[in-house]
Amino acid sequence: MSEASSAILQVDGLGVYFGTGRSRKQVLTDVTFEVAAGEVVGVIGETGSGKSTIARTVLGLVRASGGRISIDGKEVTTFSGSQWQTFRRSGVAQYVFQDPMRSLDPDLSVRASIAEPLLVQGGRSRAEVKDAVLAQFDAVKLDATLLDRFPGELSGGQRQRVAIARALITSPRLLILDEPVSALDSANRVKILDLLGELRRDDVAMLFISHDLGSVAGITDRTVVLYRGQIVEQAPTRQIITAPRHPYARLLVGSAPTLRSGSIDREQRELLRGQLVETAV
Repeated sequence: MSEASSAILQVDGLGVYFGTGRSRKQVLTDVTFEVAAGEVVGVIGETGSGKSTIARTVLGLVRASGGRISIDGKEVTTFSGSQWQTFRRSGVAQYVFQDPMRSLDPDLSVRASIAEPLLVQGGRSRAEVKDAVLAQFDAVKLDATLLDRFPGELSGGQRQRVAIARALITSPRLLILDEPVSALDSANRVKILDLLGELRRDDVAMLFISHDLGSVAGITDRTVVLYRGQIVEQAPTRQIITAPRHPYARLLVGSAPTLRSGSIDREQRELLRGQLVETAV
């Protein structure tokens, strides 16, 4: 665990409920972890474990039912709507979606999409914005000839690079990547992971969310293992891969290199439930 003073993201005792009354369901329970400056932390778990809910709650898209979240020294858990709007415009925290078409306006050129966060912030000349866009485009290794194309004219891998460039243009302190390579073919998956590895900066904290342990292992320093909305293990990624301690973590490692929602059969699930009960006693 990194020193608290260097933590960009701190999540302490986070709980999230969906629904009300009898339909109320607990999605996250007492989730606690942190991500330091220059560190990449993975969150791994199968579909429905609560991974994306963590990301959405950190960014205020889902309201926390309990606990505290701090980003770059500011507690955001109690932010009002207007405070969240101001905070998002600051670009301190950025989100890269699984499907870049969710974050890229299909009616805006690539150039305009990448420039938009800087224009929203204001305070820069057109020349400064233009230079920043070109520099960021070069950083994600895309040819400048693509700048005037539209998202629909790009390949999946190219669109994801554009989404990453758009997220990094504000020099964020926290970058959340929610299944950023799961929609890509194997070749593009490797390219994006390599790119993210090269783009690591000393002052940027990255939260890398995935169901694919192979992808997490390739880029993260530490890994948080999530099962049914609870953290069951967190440790350096190498330790998770080579000597997982919790039954669910061992099952994930055994399911590598890919973990799909259907990869754990009913018999395995029943065995796992029994092991989890024994572990909790």
